[in-house]
Amino acid sequence: MNATSARIAVVGAGPGGLICARILQLHGWSVTVFEREASPAARTQGGTLDIHSTTGQQALREAGLLDRFRALARPEGEVWRRLDPFTAEVLEIDRPADGHAGRPEIDRGQLRGLLLDSLATGTVRWGRPVSRVVPHGDGTHRLLFEDGTGDDFDLVVGADGAWSRVRPALSDAVPRYTGVTFVGTGFHDSDTRHPAFARLVGDGTMSARSGSKGLTAQRNSGGHLDAVAMFRAPEDWYVTAGLDFADTAAVRAYLLDMYDGWHDSLLYLLRAGDSGFVNRPLYALPVPPVWDHVPGLTLVGDAAHLMPPLGVGANLALLDGAELALALLAHPEIDAAVRAYEEVMLPRAADLAAGTAQGLNHFLPPEGQPEPVPGSRRRPGQSQA
Repeated sequence: MNATSARIAVVGAGPGGLICARILQLHGWSVTVFEREASPAARTQGGTLDIHSTTGQQALREAGLLDRFRALARPEGEVWRRLDPFTAEVLEIDRPADGHAGRPEIDRGQLRGLLLDSLATGTVRWGRPVSRVVPHGDGTHRLLFEDGTGDDFDLVVGADGAWSRVRPALSDAVPRYTGVTFVGTGFHDSDTRHPAFARLVGDGTMSARSGSKGLTAQRNSGGHLDAVAMFRAPEDWYVTAGLDFADTAAVRAYLLDMYDGWHDSLLYLLRAGDSGFVNRPLYALPVPPVWDHVPGLTLVGDAAHLMPPLGVGANLALLDGAELALALLAHPEIDAAVRAYEEVMLPRAADLAAGTAQGLNHFLPPEGQPEPVPGSRRRPGQSQA
């Protein structure tokens, strides 16, 4: 199959899939993105991302979007402050030594909007959830949608995240619970409504940890703070505790009891959020990610190598999507392009997935494991990706 006339489908309108579509369109290729969500505003996109100069920013450069990214990004958001959980004393401030921001922050929603706005009108088909992928046996595949319809493509790119519907056509791997849960909340218009807590967080991220528990808050744009309680617990911890997340007061009381003894200024994170609490168990795919090459099919981002959220995932997704698109542009045949992409992506993902698994254990040590020596670790987001 000649690549220039390929029918290409990207499943999932996340960073990896969108940047792949953008680069292909820049070079005159036709590509369709299928997204489960009904519209770009169907749900909030979460917190903020640090986009690294050698990976995520490089991908945005290839997509011709780096200047637009820099206009939205917050270099000051790179500052990371570590506080003592019992005194709230600042123990460590991590900021660029030379004043150069190599990992500026951007809201997830802003990054997605930037990528969506760069695509031709109609590229993304909203409200089109894929149920599965069926091979024809000749290197082409049929996408089956949940409404019972289907369509055929020469290349299907699975960019549909942790619970990918494309992955089963390539691999039997399924995400596993890491043993760590995040419980999130948020603060709106924080500088006006929560000024003391906003000062505690600063311009970037504030984190306090003790043993297998932590509290962290991160500044987003518009004065919003994204805040998280993180701890090790069984996956069904809230069921055992008899908690219903619709009962904010009960969840708050349970968490305040869990963090009893922590400094009052830090417990404000649990007492005073403007939104309810959201349970976010962390999952990861087995390490290393591996599959036998299948003509006409591949994966990018979390669909390929879901990892704990330690500053690597979004950067790898952007890099994956860009490198796949560039491989398609560089090779006359689709199969050669996909092989070239996977030969680079899979070993890289294996190394980084192993590193993030170790990093999670370092950041929140399992019970009985000694806490790391202060200053001996990379902070989340401070990785080679």
